[in-house]
Parts: sequence; C-alpha cells; structure tokens
Amino acid sequence: MNTAVQAFFDSVKGKTVAFIGIGTSNLPLIRQFAEKGAEVIACDRKDFEALGENGVKAKAYGAKLLLGDDYLKNIKADIVFRSPGTPFYKEELVSLRRNGVVLTSEMEVFFALCPCKIIAVTGSDGKTTTTTIISEILKAAGKNVHLGGNIGKPLLPEIESVGADDWAVVELSSFQLISMRQSPDIAVVTNLAPNHLDIHKDMQEYVDSKKNIVLHQSAFGKAVLNLDNAIADGFSDAVRGQLAKFSVKEKLFNGAYLDGTKLVYSDYGKITEIMDYRDIKIPGMHNVENYLAAIAAVWGIADVETIVGVAKTFGGVAHRAEFVREVRGVKYYNDSIASSPTRTALGTLSLYDEKIIIIAGGYDKHIPYEPLGPVINNKVKTLILLGDTAPKIEAAVKGADNYDPNAITILNVSNMEEAVAAAAANAQAGDIVSLSPASASFGLYRNFEERGNHFKQIVNHME
Repeated sequence: MNTAVQAFFDSVKGKTVAFIGIGTSNLPLIRQFAEKGAEVIACDRKDFEALGENGVKAKAYGAKLLLGDDYLKNIKADIVFRSPGTPFYKEELVSLRRNGVVLTSEMEVFFALCPCKIIAVTGSDGKTTTTTIISEILKAAGKNVHLGGNIGKPLLPEIESVGADDWAVVELSSFQLISMRQSPDIAVVTNLAPNHLDIHKDMQEYVDSKKNIVLHQSAFGKAVLNLDNAIADGFSDAVRGQLAKFSVKEKLFNGAYLDGTKLVYSDYGKITEIMDYRDIKIPGMHNVENYLAAIAAVWGIADVETIVGVAKTFGGVAHRAEFVREVRGVKYYNDSIASSPTRTALGTLSLYDEKIIIIAGGYDKHIPYEPLGPVINNKVKTLILLGDTAPKIEAAVKGADNYDPNAITILNVSNMEEAVAAAAANAQAGDIVSLSPASASFGLYRNFEERGNHFKQIVNHME
C-alpha cells in the first residue's frame, strides 16, 4: 500500500470522524473509516425512517447516527467530512473550524493521497460528458482509469488500489472546489455561466470556487480552457503551466478547434487533423465542444486513432441523449435527464436538423409549458404524451402561433410500453425517436434513471 495512504489511515484510528449526509456517495466512506478503526458518526437532517435503507446500512457499518434538524449543531468530532451540498461557509461549519475541528471533504483527501496523475473537469454544462469521454479515451489507450467525483462515485474508498501509473479522472462541482487548495495535474473548464446562486452567496463566489481547479497547479500542470466562454477563458492569467484551449469559432496556436467540419489539434503550431465532427456518434454541437475539450486534455497521452475510435463508438453518458439502438432504420435515443421544458427545448430539440418523434410527459411540477410549444412545432413531427403533464404540453403546442395540425401528430398513451409502440408504429427508416419528457419522473418512476432504464429495456427488446 502507498505509505502516505497507510499513514493517513493509521492516523484516524481511534479518532471520531463525522460524515455530513447519509447518501449513496457517503455510505462507502462511512464503511471504510469504520473498518479502519475510526469512531464514525453519520449525520443527516432526515429522521431514521426517512433515510430508509441508507440509515440501516450506516448503522450496520458501525456508525452512530446523528439525525434531525439540529444535526449540524451537535457534531462532536475530531474530523468532519463535508458533503458537497453543505455550504462551506455555513455558520455551524465555521464554528467547528474555529474550535479546532478538521473540516475536509472526500475529494480533498483523495487529492492529497492519490499517487497517480489526476485529470479533473469542471464547468456549468458538459462536465459529466467531457469527464466520461476523457475516461473512455484513456481506457481505450490501455490505461487503468479511476472515474469518480461529482459524477456520482467517491474515489477515496478505492485509494488503496490506485497505482502510480494509473489515471484518476474526476468531475468537480463548485461545491467541491470551494474548499480545495490542490489542483489536478490536468484541469479542464468546459464553460461558466450563472449557476447554483441559491447556494453560493453571489456569482463571484461561484467563479472563484471554479478557479481553484487551476489556481494551485504547478508549472508542470496543464490547463484546458474554453476560448469561446469569456469567464472560462478569463482563468488564463492564473495558469502557471501549459495552457491549451478549445474553440468551435477560432483557430488556435495550442489546442483543439473546429476548422470547417474538421476537428483539428494545433500543438504549438504543428497541425493534426483528427476527424470530421459528423462522425461523432453522440449528436449536437455541444458534444463537439465536449470532444474538443477532451482531446486537448488527453493530447500526448492517447493517439489520434484511439480518440477517433471512441468518438465513433461512444454512445454518450446514460440518460443524456444516449443512443440506445437502431431498429429497422429508426434510431432511438434516451434523454430521460430532460426533466424540465427548458432541458427538452435546449437539449434534445436542439440536436437534430430534421423533425423527430419524441415521447414526453410525466409528473407535474407546475412549471409553465407555453415556451416549449413553439419549439415542439418547429422540431417535432410526432409527439407522444403520457403522465400528468400531457394535457399541459398538448395545450402549449396547440396554443402556439406556429401550430399546424397538418404538420404534427399528437398521440396520448398510458405508459412507456404504449409510448414506444406508438413511436415504432409512426416511424419510418431514417427517423429519430427520443425520450425527452420535459417533466419529472415522480408518480410513474422513482427517478429519471429508472425512467430511462425502462425505456431502454423496452427498446432493446423490440424485434
């Protein structure tokens, strides 16, 4: 085992370690630290009944539970692991630091102990897909890759199996970055726009949090920034090591860019043509940007053939315009992540030049659907509706100024099986069918993942 890792876990034996939040990402940590001999406290606002299986597991792992509205006020521990969703400057946490308690996070400790090189990605949009693309390219290049972070998987539980020649590929949110004082070997910033201002005190705090991804790099580090995004590009002055950029608008001296229809890399003026963007399997110009960012990150680590191979075969991150299957010339996509009208309008309905068939509808969060109506009329030829929001979506479509009953077919169904059957019956070779609900999943499904998985299961069993 890495001596630094051994020393760290030796140091926590007998100490009281508290974890804020008893969710899926913290459970492996609770178990790990209990097994290493720490006295573990698992803290959560929810009561035991509301925690369900997670509370049962935490208790079984040996943790003492601290629950209820005052859970942050009653923490007595030597070390406290802050969950990303708990604001760093929250009064109770500030008080803990003032009283000598070590306040840290899973990512901070992982970065401190990780023996291999780390590539980390942040941004307001595209970070999950970009992180996954980088991971897929490195795996295809024969590297042993540890993928985690904000993408949904903690990496500290596997720190003992990380080798010096491995690669860690990490997605980082602003909530994780706000307290970090160590940057990755390769940092990628996809783009930045106002976000999470319900948690951050202002936009400046949000931007400053993101900036930590490059701020603590050494001269041996590398930063990849989006030239087309003013805020991300503004981090350039903070970069101490190599600076590569990506752009769909301009040619670059060092970085990846779009030249006509070709993805190109300029390595300080040495030009390499990589591929035509139309050969990328996952659709949309935003995914061209994601590939450019990923290419700039892995340049010199993976060869062009490997990059192209991934681009032509990788079907996307689950539930995000994810290619499922082609049946009788019809391509089926799963965009179950689209749980709001905006996500459907700016996501699925912006990806395709031709009119498509979509399956929409679900739980009613009382969000207005009127703005979605005109977009559906422009982009959809068959609209298949189910769930509580079906009448609202139909009314929005028919109430839009550009509604033409001869140009769009609207069908109402009762469940996903009927929806897929209706899509197949109305599709012709060359058509695209996409699940893009524009609605939450509750009522029909527990979450968008369950909804998307059910859609995929039905499509994959079509004959």
